Amino acid sequence: MSTTKVAIVTGAGQGIGFAIAKRLHADGFKIGILDYNKETAEKAVQALSAEDAFAVVADVSKQDQVKAAFEAVVEHFGDLTVVVNNAGVAPTTPLDTITEEQFQRTFAINVGGVIWGAQAAQAIFKKLGHGGKIINATSQAGVVGNPNLTVYGGTKFAVRGITQTLARDLADQGITVNAYAPGIVKTPMMYDIAHEVGKNAGKDDEWGMQTFAKDITLKRLSEPEDVANAVAFLAGPDSNYITGQTIIVDGGMQFH
Repeated sequence: MSTTKVAIVTGAGQGIGFAIAKRLHADGFKIGILDYNKETAEKAVQALSAEDAFAVVADVSKQDQVKAAFEAVVEHFGDLTVVVNNAGVAPTTPLDTITEEQFQRTFAINVGGVIWGAQAAQAIFKKLGHGGKIINATSQAGVVGNPNLTVYGGTKFAVRGITQTLARDLADQGITVNAYAPGIVKTPMMYDIAHEVGKNAGKDDEWGMQTFAKDITLKRLSEPEDVANAVAFLAGPDSNYITGQTIIVDGGMQFH
């Protein structure tokens, strides 16, 4: 196995994904920054390193786009060792508001993105003749049901199940599969959720954030870096004997 460490992070243009890319780069990885937004992907590359980061554009809900993007990264860096299926969307969905389109889109991105990312990773690891690590984004809302998140929570519970299944299926190929479950992270996506929750209750964004934050044992909202630190552990050699697990990184909202 070559000494080049190469990771692909999906949804790496902003938020948690960018923090993960930044941390893995600091740990010596070359990074494939995959995002559906060309502009944010290229900005992220500029912020990281023109030499060690490479932008690829893909909609993770599309199997063929994910495959092509992953192959482009391998062609560029010559290897692939870690895949972080991070991209996701989080609509607020009180039951009476859920639409078919919303249901299909959220599952296509959050669940489809994990399946297509894992599928592309498996094929590449096999072709390169070595194992690797697949790391999937779930959520504390995928560990315990959260109010108003039927669709999002459903996708994130699904990701935990898929992670466990793939851990069993891919173990003999030298591939470990784990997940990370963030809590309430200060990202653009989280502020959107807080805004919706606040609006639905006739309150402001800050009230929306605090409805989630009140249950955090460590009494502070998460920074994206808190999540990136846990992903770095899963991406590194110290977690080689761990597979099929979900590491909850939520400041102590859910205990298991």
